[in-house]
Amino acid sequence: MNTTAIFAPYIITMNDDCPVLENHAVIIKGREIWDILPFDLAKNIEVNQTLNLDNHALMPGLINLHGHSAMTLLRGYADDLALMDWLNNHIWPAEGKNVSDAFVYDGTLLAMAEMILGGTTTINDMYFFNAAVAKAGLLSGMRTFVGCTILEFPNAYAQNADEYIAKGLNEQVPFYGDDLIRFVLAPHAPYTVSNATFSKVLDLAEKYDMLIHCHIHETQDEISGSVKEYNQRPIARLNQLGVINSRLIAAHGVHLTDEEITLFAEKGASVAHNPASNMKLASGFAPVVNMLQNGVNVGLGTDGAASNNKLDMFAEMRLAALIAKGHSGNPTDLTAYETLKMATVNGAKALHLDDKIGRLKKGMRADMIAVDLSDIATQPLFDPISHIVYAVDRSQVCFVWVNGEMLLNNRQFTRVDLNEIRAKARFWQNRIQEK
Repeated sequence: MNTTAIFAPYIITMNDDCPVLENHAVIIKGREIWDILPFDLAKNIEVNQTLNLDNHALMPGLINLHGHSAMTLLRGYADDLALMDWLNNHIWPAEGKNVSDAFVYDGTLLAMAEMILGGTTTINDMYFFNAAVAKAGLLSGMRTFVGCTILEFPNAYAQNADEYIAKGLNEQVPFYGDDLIRFVLAPHAPYTVSNATFSKVLDLAEKYDMLIHCHIHETQDEISGSVKEYNQRPIARLNQLGVINSRLIAAHGVHLTDEEITLFAEKGASVAHNPASNMKLASGFAPVVNMLQNGVNVGLGTDGAASNNKLDMFAEMRLAALIAKGHSGNPTDLTAYETLKMATVNGAKALHLDDKIGRLKKGMRADMIAVDLSDIATQPLFDPISHIVYAVDRSQVCFVWVNGEMLLNNRQFTRVDLNEIRAKARFWQNRIQEK
């Protein structure tokens, strides 16, 4: 079994008892971290390869807890609009004319290349043509949670909720047992999914041990519409159905009351916070600090490039911390370490993989990135975690590993061809513009 020793001046472990180690080496054996040792001990370990990183922090790969990867092909297509106008009058019509297996594969591969270059090693996705998403994940080497979107109305992928569900379950079969691919049930939102369908999703999630990924309380309009139609807020409705549980990853959660936050904590549900998308669509300020202080597990996501414009988890971390402080008026809210936990440890917990990813520890999967801290923008260096959240640019990510395999070697991809990906992006740009 191949063994690699990676020496670095800083190892950001994300283990609370010792979050940063100086002058240590991570020993990778196969797909796992075999050990983390001081330089003098690591030098005595027999390995196949050695990588000396003189100016880098080695840290867990970032976990993007909510995204629509294929929508990267709609980046900048309909900007500066309110959510429902953006969806109903622009995005859904464009998807109806263009979305196909090829569109999803090419768009997902484009997104994954961008994410890997920016240090993201895991994506919790939500889209259509699910096998295409999984195939892109396998080619890129990214750890991929394939969210099988479920709607009540037809699109290019399916005609009704039952067909969305059936296709999602069938498409996962060829990927059973693959360590990098896991399928997730993804009812789109309370305003697009019926009670009967949510009940089916809940039953299937329990039967097949699947997570549930859903947009919840993203806008005030969503809540007003639910009160008008169901005489209750969406979370109350979903709780009655049993959907608020430890399998749930609620994307956005912008408009949560104190009582709803308490409910999420009691039920073990997780929230995927998307600060850039929330700001760009003017959805509001998610009560992230209140959620964390009351025991809700909150991860971090980019949402899709159509509503964010870039898939940059470093930018999301910085924005999340700054918004939390600015909104509360308390500069001690959402510290750098708490923010970095959202992008690593908390994301892993939401995905039920906190025993395998999100931290650097003996026996965990070797999902790691190396960030060059010698850049002029990260000098001087008093606290590497502070720099990771507040100062680092994604271009400083030099090396990326998933399951012990190097996917990015000194900013060069080992698996995918960027020129081919760019050509596909131009093809789809021209096709969308023609229509």
